[in-house]
Amino acid sequence: MLVLILSVCFIDDPTQCKDVNLTYVEDNVTPIQCVMKAQPEIAKWMEEHPKWVQKKWTCARDLPSKKDNI
Repeated sequence: MLVLILSVCFIDDPTQCKDVNLTYVEDNVTPIQCVMKAQPEIAKWMEEHPKWVQKKWTCARDLPSKKDNI
C-alpha cells in the first residue's frame, strides 16, 4: 500500500513541523497514481488545517508497524 507523506510546519512557529500520512482508500495504488492524486489530497488536507503550511510531500510504501507483527 502507498501513502502520501505530507511534511508540514506550523505557521506561527516554523520550527514546529511534522509528517502527516495520508493513506489512499484503494489498496492497489501505483506510484504514478499516487503522484497524480496527490495535489487534490494535499489541497483538501491544507483546507482542513489552515494553521499549517506545506513544506514538501512524497509517496512511499506504508510499512506495517511492529505491533502489527505480534
